[in-house]
Amino acid sequence: MMSRIRRITLPGLCCSLLFSIGLVLADSGPNHQVKQALPISLGTSGGNVHDISRRFCCSGTLGALVADSSNTQFILSNNHVLADSDNATPGDAISQPGLVDVGCALTATNSNTVAHFSTTKPLGTANIDAALAQVVPGAVGATGNILDVGVPSSTEASPAVGDGVAKSGRTTGLTCATIGSISTNVLVEYQRGCGKGKRFRVPYLNQVVVNGSAFSAAGDSGSLIVTLASAQPVALLFAGSSTTTVANPISDVTNAFGVTLVGGADHSVTCPAAAGAMASSAARGPLVGSMGRAHLAKEKHADRLMQDEAVIGVGVGADPADPAEAVVVVYVEQGQMHAPIPAELDGVRTVVVRTDAFRAFGWNEPQPAPCRAH
Repeated sequence: MMSRIRRITLPGLCCSLLFSIGLVLADSGPNHQVKQALPISLGTSGGNVHDISRRFCCSGTLGALVADSSNTQFILSNNHVLADSDNATPGDAISQPGLVDVGCALTATNSNTVAHFSTTKPLGTANIDAALAQVVPGAVGATGNILDVGVPSSTEASPAVGDGVAKSGRTTGLTCATIGSISTNVLVEYQRGCGKGKRFRVPYLNQVVVNGSAFSAAGDSGSLIVTLASAQPVALLFAGSSTTTVANPISDVTNAFGVTLVGGADHSVTCPAAAGAMASSAARGPLVGSMGRAHLAKEKHADRLMQDEAVIGVGVGADPADPAEAVVVVYVEQGQMHAPIPAELDGVRTVVVRTDAFRAFGWNEPQPAPCRAH
């Protein structure tokens, strides 16, 4: 059930249970989770049709449209959404919506085959969790339209602390927040199969972390994160916790595959009122000189700090008391004992953020309710 949302199927019963996230969606959610008329828009439920086990089926978000040098178009999402966490075979069908939204049973009437899995970078080898699926002709809108976002900008943005960002995903729809830290080294938890297999952690360097518990939840994996002011692609969402979202810088993803984002002109993204006001009113990020000092301190000390098993991330962010000043942000897993963390590293203040584990599955999921037959 990697970073996707999962649905439980119980042997012997015509029964399935979707974990309800309990979040208010920008559009009440339906258009992110139901079968669309072709050609579809992205930011929608989808995944590999073989992402299923005896008791679970899993899905994520079909994030964005990209093209290679021959102008062949592909859907961009995560390895653990399209490539079934390194278990997929080229040519596997990619459905819209995903298995979790059709009771774990795909049919010609309840789903579309919109692409076929093409390629990925194995987990732990390229510092990204990403994969491509070649579009079935006519199945995906050629402009790359994303539900609630529109056509993203064709210009990639570099992540910056304090920037307002937005994403459109299968579970939480359109949400907005701010970038909390960049250049963040993280440990992310996976399972090799859908709801089965031993859990393991993959280290990533220099990732983007977005603040806010409501920005994402399980099922949003694969969503494209864009800047709020200009809809410029900035990162690819792949994991989260109860307080934060973790994403690959988009330039790392497109460079790894030699593709470009399909998009158009810059434009602003209209967010839900409360979230939009929060993201728009965020203070400017730290001063350049301060960021430089924080980057140096983070690079010098991150490996040592992360030798402590309770430390799951180290990055560069803004001082909550003085947003113009950069700090080294240390993410500590809740409930775990850890060694003392210095108040400063080479003259740069540290800020400790306590959160649960960064997971590519199941974050912000409540306990399941009783199953009902249908």
